[in-house]
Amino acid sequence: PTALVHEAYLRLVNQRTAGWNDRAQFFGVAAKAMRRILVDRARMHKAAKRGGASAKKLELDEAVASFEERALDLVALDEALKKLAEFDERKARVVELRFFGGLSAPEAAKVLNCPLRTIERDWTTAKAWLRAEISEN
Repeated sequence: PTALVHEAYLRLVNQRTAGWNDRAQFFGVAAKAMRRILVDRARMHKAAKRGGASAKKLELDEAVASFEERALDLVALDEALKKLAEFDERKARVVELRFFGGLSAPEAAKVLNCPLRTIERDWTTAKAWLRAEISEN
């Protein structure tokens, strides 16, 4: 986790020239940076296995409990999240903020400027959709 935070920090510092307009934009950029780092590492590990069937499995503290305490294939999660974003960008952002950014539901509600109940519904629906999408593939 410390290495992830350091790498994300370095990426954010490099993007600082653009500036962030508000807290929501900062958390969005930070969550995307962490997502990219984790997915890139998983892809590199998968490539190192020369096309092996199992990609890198990573356990992510609180998020693991939300996904029935099992390791997730981050590459498959990333692909499923891209599909989700095609038809529901807000649900994809909720997952990105909560799963990759580590934000609580109330924090995500503030960042996205949505009612807490909406974020909770989006999180529940998105998790179910992602589970189904990942298990299909």
